[in-house]
Amino acid sequence: MVQDRTLPVFQADYGKITKEEGLRLYEDMVLGRFFEDKCAEMYYRGKMFGFVHLYNGQEAVSTGVIKAMRPDEDYVCSTYRDHVHALSAGVPPREVMAELFGKATGCSKGRGGSMHMFSAEHGLLGGYAFVAEGIPVATGAAFQTKYRRDALGDASADQVTACFFGDGACNNGQFFECLNMAALWKLPILYVVENNKWAIGMSHERATSQPEIYKKASAFGMAGVEVDGMDVMAVRAAATEAIARARAGEGPTLIEALTYRFRGHSLADPDELRSKTEKETWLARDPIKKLAAYLGEQNLADQEELKAIEQKIQAAIEEAVRFAEQSPEPDPSELYRYIFAEDN
Repeated sequence: MVQDRTLPVFQADYGKITKEEGLRLYEDMVLGRFFEDKCAEMYYRGKMFGFVHLYNGQEAVSTGVIKAMRPDEDYVCSTYRDHVHALSAGVPPREVMAELFGKATGCSKGRGGSMHMFSAEHGLLGGYAFVAEGIPVATGAAFQTKYRRDALGDASADQVTACFFGDGACNNGQFFECLNMAALWKLPILYVVENNKWAIGMSHERATSQPEIYKKASAFGMAGVEVDGMDVMAVRAAATEAIARARAGEGPTLIEALTYRFRGHSLADPDELRSKTEKETWLARDPIKKLAAYLGEQNLADQEELKAIEQKIQAAIEEAVRFAEQSPEPDPSELYRYIFAEDN
């Protein structure tokens, strides 16, 4: 029996947060939560089709990492659970919702749907349906930054890439191959493992010989840290340190964020395999409620301010749904467009 981890190594540093920063983090997490709740509603109303994997409960990871990066300059690579990563990266909610509706105004022109969000404008390298599929893509993006800086002498090439994936991907060969290359070449990349304890219906502890994923970094001589993925400030602190190292040319970091999804693997999953006690234990650690409580305790925000943010986000999401519903379907005449690169 593997002992459950409840006290991650990397803890939060709340001492430096300002009111502006705190509210920005809160707003981004609320956006992710409310957006996903609306997705569930739209899916069950027949507005979305196929598989839809929601992010409820994991918002602190997306917000903590991506909001520590440079907007529209650094790169983000996602998985099939990609809606909230796209939102944190700055993709407008209306474009994400339209993509989920399969409309031409979506961020992937209606071609990608739930699992394949993409936005070159926002540095979003894509969502990837196959487990570990995005790891080589993100590694390649980090390599081109390194190559432009070192081989081509481009002093402006200091972008950092954040590669998100789940605990199941850490048993995949691409994970090991890419970490090896990244360590050898000191690539500017963060490998962010969102360990939500379950790979569909398989418990993480039963699926791997070394459940403490961050320790695998040592095999490559790479920095590896474990962080409380239900605490946005802890994630932000770990990410900020790793980003600074990467930008300074000191190489990659493997960040294992211990988190939990509050819904089933997808909206087609009845979620009957996880125990009620386990779910309730993690629900009590809701990352949004945790940050809200801290902002109140430190007199950085009162309930009215937080409520105003929630109302603003709810209005934006309702507008996104209207936009998606009113947007046109992709034109059949453009069936073969966007398959290959096009000249601007």
